[in-house]
Amino acid sequence: MFMHNKRLQYTVRVAEPNPVLASLMLEQFGGPDGELAAAMRYFTQGLAEDDPGRKDLLLDIATEELSHLEVIGSIVAMLNKGVKAHISEGDMEEAELYMSLTQGGNSHTQAILYGGGPALTNSAGVPWTAAYVDSRGDPTCDLRSNIAAESRAKIVYERLINITDDAGIKDALKFLMTREVAHQKSFEKALYAIEDNFPPGKLPGVPEYSSMYVNTSQGEGDMRGPWNDGPEWDRVDDLQQTLPADDGDGMPTVTLGSADTAALSQLAERTKSDPSTNPTTGADIAAGPGAGRTKSDVEA
Repeated sequence: MFMHNKRLQYTVRVAEPNPVLASLMLEQFGGPDGELAAAMRYFTQGLAEDDPGRKDLLLDIATEELSHLEVIGSIVAMLNKGVKAHISEGDMEEAELYMSLTQGGNSHTQAILYGGGPALTNSAGVPWTAAYVDSRGDPTCDLRSNIAAESRAKIVYERLINITDDAGIKDALKFLMTREVAHQKSFEKALYAIEDNFPPGKLPGVPEYSSMYVNTSQGEGDMRGPWNDGPEWDRVDDLQQTLPADDGDGMPTVTLGSADTAALSQLAERTKSDPSTNPTTGADIAAGPGAGRTKSDVEA
C-alpha cells in the first residue's frame, strides 16, 4: 500500500513558463530512461525477488523513482503553466496563441492534446511502453541492467541540465541526476554481494570458447588492449584458418525424412535458375540516364 505525501522529495522552483523546455523534459517522464520506466522496472523485479535484502532494495528504489516521476512531472506542469488557461479560455488573439504553441519541440501537442499536463511520452511525443522494462528475472542479469539504466538516466539528466539557464530547474535536475548515481552504487553493492555473479545464470560457459576473442574488425587502426589481448584471451586473427570455432565444416545441415526430401527436390526443380539466359527486363526496356549498362547497350 502507498500513501501520497503532498510534499515533493525535492522542491521545484521554475522561474517562468517555457513550453518548449517542458516538451524536452518529458524525456525523463515517459522516455525509455525516464523515471516511470525505472519505477516499473524495479517494482516488478522487487515483487518477484525471493532474497529479502534485494527485495527491500528494489522496492525502496522503485518507490523513490515514483517520487522522482512526481518531481519531473511537476517541472513539466510548471513550465506549461498558463498554456491550458489561454487555450481553453481563448483570451489571446489567434495568431498570438498559435505562435505561443508552435515555438518548437512537441509543445503544441502537449498544449492541445494534454492541456499542458505532463504526458506519458518522451520528448518526441512517443508514448511510454512497457517494452522499456527489460527485466529477465535473474538477479545478476537484472542488476547489471539496472546499473546501466541508472548510468543512462544520469547522462540524460546532464544533457537536460545543459540546455536550461533556469537556476531552480537546474537545481532540481542536479538532485535527480545525483540520485541516479546513488542508486547505481546500491545496485553495484547488491550485485557484488552475490558471490558467483558472473556469468549470469546457472549454466557455465563452454571452456574452449569462454576466453576466445575474435578480431573481426581488421585494418588500419587495429588496437590491442586488455579487452582483446594478453594472457586472459585466446586471440583469433586469422579467421580463414581458425573458423568455424568447432571441428565441423561450418555448413548448416539437417536430417530430413523421405517426404520432406521429395518435396524439397520438387521445389528446387520448379524454381531453379537458368544461368545461360539473359532475359530482357523492364530495366532494359525503360532505361534512362544513370541506369548503367543494360542489355540494349551491350547488344548495340
